[in-house]
Amino acid sequence: MQSVPADTLDAPAAGWPLIIIGACLLIGFVAHVAGQRAHIPRVTLLLLLGFLVGPSGFQLIPPTTIDWLPLAAQVALSMIGFELGERFLGQRIRTTGRVVLAVAVVVTLGTALVVFVGLLLAGVPVVLSLLLAGMSTATDPAATVDVIRETRSKGSLTDIVLGVVAIDDAFGIILFGILVVIASGIGGDAFAPGVIGLASWELGGGLLVGLVFGLPMALLTGRIRSGELTLIETLGFVLCASGAASLLGVSYLIAAMTQGAIVANFARHHSRPFHAIKNIRQPFLIVFFLLAGLRLDLAALKAAGIIALAYVIARSIGRVACGTLGAQVGRADQNVRRYVGLCLLPQAGVALGLGLLAAEEFPEFGDRLLSLLIGTTVVFEVVGPIVTRVSLRLAGEAESQSAVPKGDLPA
Repeated sequence: MQSVPADTLDAPAAGWPLIIIGACLLIGFVAHVAGQRAHIPRVTLLLLLGFLVGPSGFQLIPPTTIDWLPLAAQVALSMIGFELGERFLGQRIRTTGRVVLAVAVVVTLGTALVVFVGLLLAGVPVVLSLLLAGMSTATDPAATVDVIRETRSKGSLTDIVLGVVAIDDAFGIILFGILVVIASGIGGDAFAPGVIGLASWELGGGLLVGLVFGLPMALLTGRIRSGELTLIETLGFVLCASGAASLLGVSYLIAAMTQGAIVANFARHHSRPFHAIKNIRQPFLIVFFLLAGLRLDLAALKAAGIIALAYVIARSIGRVACGTLGAQVGRADQNVRRYVGLCLLPQAGVALGLGLLAAEEFPEFGDRLLSLLIGTTVVFEVVGPIVTRVSLRLAGEAESQSAVPKGDLPA
């Protein structure tokens, strides 16, 4: 089948960008309907469809379309981050905070340890094992949130999973910085102090940006009526905070979550902006997941070989076992203990970002690192949401597949 020439995107009268965006939304509609009938998460279908129409598949979409991914990812993840910030509402923290913190800490530390030991046993060099262990702690909040929204799940497991994905990337970034320091010492590199400063700035700067934009947003939210003005105000503040975070080189995801947490706790009508975001985020998420599918590369997975297999097995064991252990430490109920780790398998953007940083500073491992991360993304992004969906259903928290999702996360 003929691929669309890349240079047609530059033709003055061409409408390819609009056609591609429109086609993405229609594909999203088909994926939604097909997913309901086949009991497959929409995000998995979108990623697979993106792979099929992309450069590694039938090449129906110009390769240059991948260049749109960073912007689409930032817009979609900023919305998800802001929405996850609502999970830090004071009353909710008092109810589930102990369990969320226990699971997040144990899963972060435990997964890194299991991956490190597993890779060492597979014959991977110590420095590379440390770097991959640090990256293994990252999750994909967008995929997890989308599955929960699609299944309209409600209950203790759902609350804990949403709380964990809201904070474990922050813990993961801190641990990654520490492990890179150790790896630098083993390799005799002087890079270590720079990593500590970079990780501190990314987290602290993200918190500061979220605070700067969250406080005026909380103040304004209580003074306007719900409706279109709330949507305009919310989207404006979220995008401005995300853009400012990028310009400063800090985590826009942390900034968005901080912003959401401030609005949730200090705004007079705090629920309005979150409902506004929920009503418009879906088209952005569809485009994001489809574009992410364009980057899936089976060749990279094959090239990574035995290391990729060891990484997938070790990370999966670490997430599941440490999720159960963390839930026991936090004295969670049986449903949470049994299924929380299974809901934390998806991995994407944050891990790739950490991989790019490590590849730049450890060029001798750069190609192997990126090939492995891109390749294993195929596994965790395709299989992870399916496992999450099945776990939510087995826990009795997902509604019937015949129900039509309304688009809200559980309150």
